[in-house]
Amino acid sequence: MNNRLSARPTHRALLGTALGHALEWYDWGIYAIFVPFFSTRFFAPHDEVSAVLSSLAVFAVGFAARPIGGLVVGRLADRVGRKPMMLATVAGMAAGSLIIGLCPTYATLGAGASAILVLARVLQGLATGGELPSAQTYLAEYAPRRRRGLWSSVIYIASVGGNTIGVLLGLLLSALLSESDMASFGWRIPFIVGGVLGAGTLWIRRSLAETAAFTDEREERPRLWQEVLRHRRQAVQVVGMSVGLTVVYYAWVIAAPAYAIDAMHVNADSAMLAGVLSSLLLIGLLPAWGALSDRVGRRPVLLISTLGTAVSLFPLQAMINGSAWRLGVAMAIAMVFIGAGVSILPAAYAEMFPTHIRTVGLAVPYSIAVAAFGGTAPYLQTWMGETAGRAAFTGYVVLLLLVSAMTVLTLPETRGMSLTTTGNDSDDTEGIEREAA
Repeated sequence: MNNRLSARPTHRALLGTALGHALEWYDWGIYAIFVPFFSTRFFAPHDEVSAVLSSLAVFAVGFAARPIGGLVVGRLADRVGRKPMMLATVAGMAAGSLIIGLCPTYATLGAGASAILVLARVLQGLATGGELPSAQTYLAEYAPRRRRGLWSSVIYIASVGGNTIGVLLGLLLSALLSESDMASFGWRIPFIVGGVLGAGTLWIRRSLAETAAFTDEREERPRLWQEVLRHRRQAVQVVGMSVGLTVVYYAWVIAAPAYAIDAMHVNADSAMLAGVLSSLLLIGLLPAWGALSDRVGRRPVLLISTLGTAVSLFPLQAMINGSAWRLGVAMAIAMVFIGAGVSILPAAYAEMFPTHIRTVGLAVPYSIAVAAFGGTAPYLQTWMGETAGRAAFTGYVVLLLLVSAMTVLTLPETRGMSLTTTGNDSDDTEGIEREAA
């Protein structure tokens, strides 16, 4: 088989998966970044504080919708296929972004504008609840088994990249537009861009092939809840693995610069630059950790991540001390340990469940963990910092990381395992050859 031809489907699968997940985190980031500019456009403008709080409450609504989306989309992905649901989730995210970007304001529609914003965020929440489990299941099943850890790193490369693009776009628009222009029309630009990116991702994903693991077992579809109960141990393990890494990912990869600006009075431009540079470092580290897990196993790498991060957080927090360059160094060190875990979570999750419930088995507990712990992290970080000091939230994160580490110890080693019950998935190119054919 021509190597160039066989490589094209591989690149398409990686690109299609990555772009959809990048879009999820891009949408997540731009909503949080641009809230100060569009909040009074959707809620009563005479009370600016109330408008911002209302917009943040709508942000939380998106998190609340995720478990429902995970259940519905995950179940359909296990019944009709990974590819159709990957198309549906991208369409939902893109539509929600376009609706927000093009929606009339409160001055035009009154409370109707608020309702449209809520509905758009619910749509995005339902879509994102199904996007990660569908996409990472697809990628894990498509990947050669001996390189599954390396391939799974694409998921978080995409998430960091999507969030970073949103931050850079925010900085660019803030530099080019006045504050009045940002409040008037500038805030619409990133949401419209998100819709366009979603359309491009749909065009790429439409040509993807279904995974061999799903098509080989299409007829084997036992009853859902019977199978969920049979695999309740794995569902609990998903929650345990996710709680620590989800919160530390939010606290150090996403929110550290903003928190340093607000609570530690670090220069805003320098803090944002530290965040972008550390994110680029994380992107470079992810495939290296994924490849290492393919050699030494998932459990050792996950333990390095959870325990290494837990041990280092208090010294790293103390290192920052109001300095932008220290913030950058602390974030860079944190990325080394955080990257080890998040790079291979998609592979580890996929290896925990059989094909017929692989997506929904992950989607429901994962969405619950993200909603309960990731969704509350911004509030808890601010509240604990104000009432008990920064060390209280750091201690909370360390505790959750130890829960994740203990959960990892209960897992069997799954490196290189087959993802089909027949055990006939190839070590190298079966997925590539199937799609090229």
